[in-house]
Amino acid sequence: MTKSLSIAELEQKATEIRESIIRMLEHAGSGHSAGSLGLADIFTALYFDILKCEPKKPDWDGRDILLLSNGHTVPVQYAALAHAGYFPKGELITLRRFGSRLQGHPERTKLPGLETTSGPLGCGLSQAAGMALAMRMDKITHRWVYVVMGDGELDEGNIWEAAMLAGKYKLSNVIGIIDRNNIQIDGPTESVMPLENLHEKWEAFGWHVLEIDGNNMQEIIDACALARSIIEKPVVIIAHTIPGKGVDFMEYDFHWHGKAPNKEEAKKALNELRTLKGKIRSEHE
Repeated sequence: MTKSLSIAELEQKATEIRESIIRMLEHAGSGHSAGSLGLADIFTALYFDILKCEPKKPDWDGRDILLLSNGHTVPVQYAALAHAGYFPKGELITLRRFGSRLQGHPERTKLPGLETTSGPLGCGLSQAAGMALAMRMDKITHRWVYVVMGDGELDEGNIWEAAMLAGKYKLSNVIGIIDRNNIQIDGPTESVMPLENLHEKWEAFGWHVLEIDGNNMQEIIDACALARSIIEKPVVIIAHTIPGKGVDFMEYDFHWHGKAPNKEEAKKALNELRTLKGKIRSEHE
C-alpha cells in the first residue's frame, strides 16, 4: 500500500474516520463511543502510514500484524479498514446488525484485515506474543506484531503473564500500544483499580517504554519508528489519549465508554467534527 499522506492529510483522514464512527454508532443504537473516537489518530497512523499492509491482498505474507485486544472499540478499526480499502465504506452502517460482518467485537473470519477474534479482555497481548514467537522460530524478520490494548483491561492478569513471557524471550518484534485514556466502564481507572506507576511497571517486566500524546499524529508515527529500532526487548507505547476526542460533550466523560449517540447527539457530534468545534464553516450547515 502506497503511503504518502502528509501529517495534515492524515489528520483529515482521522476526522473522516471519527465521522464514520459517529454514523455507525447512531445507526446501531449501541456501542462504544469514547474509546473508538480517542483511538482514531492511532488507527489512522497505523493503516495509512505505519503498517506494511495490502488492502487488496489482506493475507499477504509480508504484512505486519495488528491486533485489537480491547475489542469493544472495534468501530474505529472497522472505519479505518473501510477507509483504507479493505471493504466498502457503505457497509459501515451495518454495525451490530443481525447477520452483519461488523459485529460488536471483531470476528476474524468475517472481514478481511482482521487477524483475531476478540471479546474477553486481556487476551490480545498473549496472542501477539505467540505470533511474534512463532515468527522468530520461523526465522521471519522485518515483520512486526502491533497490539492495541485499553488501559482498563490492564486489570486482567493475562496481560501481565504475556508481558512476562515477551520480556523473557526479548520479543522485539512485538509493539504494544496502550490507549491510556484513564477511563473504563465504571469510572476513572485510578478509582476502579489504580494502574500507576504504569511506566515503571512495564519496565520492571523487561519492556522498553515510550510515552506519547496519542492524539498527535507525528508523535504516533515517530514512536512506532523508534519502537522498530529497539532490538533487545519488546516495546510498549503508552499513548495518552482523550476519550471521545473531537466531540466536546463526550470528551473525558466515562459515561460514553459504552454508550452510543442518539440522532440529535450524532448531529451535534458530526457538526463539531466537520467544523473543528466551530473553528471553520461546514458546507453541511
